[in-house]
Amino acid sequence: MDNRLRWLAGLRYFESAARLSSYSKAAQELHVSQAAVSQKIRLLEDGLHCKLFVRQGRDMMLTRKGQTLYQQVTSGFEHILSGLNAIQSEPVEGMLAVNTTPSFASRWLMPKLWKFTMLHPNIPIRVYATTEYPEIKYGSIDVAIRQGYDRQLGEGIEQTILYEEPVYPICSPELAQSLKLEHPAQLLKCWLIHGVETKSFTWERWFNIAGVTMPDAQVQWMEVSTFDMGLSAVMAGHGACLGTESLAGDFIERGLLVKPFDIGMTPGVRYTVYHDPHSSRRARIQAFTDWLHQEVAQGSAMSGNQGSSACAEAD
Repeated sequence: MDNRLRWLAGLRYFESAARLSSYSKAAQELHVSQAAVSQKIRLLEDGLHCKLFVRQGRDMMLTRKGQTLYQQVTSGFEHILSGLNAIQSEPVEGMLAVNTTPSFASRWLMPKLWKFTMLHPNIPIRVYATTEYPEIKYGSIDVAIRQGYDRQLGEGIEQTILYEEPVYPICSPELAQSLKLEHPAQLLKCWLIHGVETKSFTWERWFNIAGVTMPDAQVQWMEVSTFDMGLSAVMAGHGACLGTESLAGDFIERGLLVKPFDIGMTPGVRYTVYHDPHSSRRARIQAFTDWLHQEVAQGSAMSGNQGSSACAEAD
């Protein structure tokens, strides 16, 4: 056997640091100290007689030889994981880690999650709500539900569209009444709220669709980190935000918010489900993703029935 295989332990530290471009982040992922990561990689470099990393600011960047090694190590680890998953498939029962955005977690997933628990009481769900995209193949996340278009979460990660819908302006009834909103251009007179989670759709795009030229200056902005924060500000009467019926529809039905203009921005919001098809937890992942799509289908059916009822009443 090749004597260089004695460096396998160091290659695990190398792979993590290379993927994250950071010794400190690798230490957090591996549950060791940053000094331990630095020492392992230094020993690996000494054993291989080449430099694998160079520091650039706060990041640890791969050298050319480091990039070559990383490509091969990543491929090798994928083969090892595939082999382990093939012989160690876990049962349906067990913990499932789900990552999504803070707003989707609080406004869509958490209010419905009790239904999944009733169907699968032996699959407890651990929900991580973050604005950052997670690591699936080598991390602790089994399923990710993320917003956006054409986003990849790693090679070999399977993705399916959960749903997509248009985006509309939303404000409080009091604000709509005080401004006597009749034309989209009137929204330029109030605070326009936008957030980190909503970078894929902007007020500039919506005004363009509405046929309104948005001035570069003299627009009052407020930036928030989550859509939830934007909704709270809007319900208090502090301007308008862009949102979707899936996340704000219940507030509109209860009269806490209004959709002053029925001008939807498309493409608007798309939520996509990501998972590793070769995961050892694929049985419980399948159970959860099937339930997600069933919930969306049922919600769409209910919306259609409500629309038919409304038309019947109008007739």
